[in-house]
Amino acid sequence: MIRVLLADDEAMIRAGVRAILAVDPEIEVVAEAGDGREAIDLVLSHRPDVVLLDIRMPRMDGLSAVAELRRVAPGTAVVMLTTFGEDDYIARALGEGAGGFLLKSGDPRELLAGIHAVAEGAAYLSPRVAHRVITQLTGGRMTRVVAAREQVAALTPRERDVLALVGAGLSNGQIARRLYLVEGTVKAHVSAILTRLGARNRVQAAILAHEAGLLDSVEPPDGEVQ
Repeated sequence: MIRVLLADDEAMIRAGVRAILAVDPEIEVVAEAGDGREAIDLVLSHRPDVVLLDIRMPRMDGLSAVAELRRVAPGTAVVMLTTFGEDDYIARALGEGAGGFLLKSGDPRELLAGIHAVAEGAAYLSPRVAHRVITQLTGGRMTRVVAAREQVAALTPRERDVLALVGAGLSNGQIARRLYLVEGTVKAHVSAILTRLGARNRVQAAILAHEAGLLDSVEPPDGEVQ
C-alpha cells in the first residue's frame, strides 16, 4: 500500500481528492491536514509514503512545508497539487525537493500516476507543467548559447583557439604545445580573453566556451603531459 497524507485548507477539495484516490486499491489515505504546519506534524506521526500539498494554505504554505519536510522527513515523497501553475511556483517547488507537481484541473488519472511514480522514487509532472518546464529550460539554454556566441565572436581567431582548449581543460603548457606557442604567449592570451569576456576566472571562460560550441572540434587531451 502507498500511504498518503492530504494537505489542503479546503475540506471539499480534500474530500474530492480522497474520492479519486479511493478507486486505487494500492493507495490509502492515512491523514488529512488543513495547513502546512499541521501537515508536518501529521507526517511525523503517521510517516506516510507520499504527501499531497496545496501551495496556498494558512499558517505555513505548501512551498515552505516542502522545504521543512525535506529536512525532517526525507523519506516521504512530496507532490504539489495546486490550482496555481505559475513558473515561479513550479521552479521553487521542484527546487525545494518536491517530486511531483500536478494541477487540480488535470485528469484524475494524472493524480494516481503521480502518486505511484513518486512513491517509487521517480518524478512526475502533469503534461501542462512539463511543457512549461521544458519551454523554460529550452528557452534559457538557447538564450545562453546566443549570448555566448556573441561574446566569443569579439575574440580574435587565435584567442578563440586558446579559449576552446581552456574549455577542454588543458593547462597553459598543454595549450602552448598544442598550438606551437610559447607558454608566456598563452598566458597573455588567456589574460586578454578573460578581460574581453568579462570572466573572473578560467572556469567561467570554460563555460562560455562550452555554450558557444567551441569544443565541438577539440580533440581530447588524453595522453598529453602537464
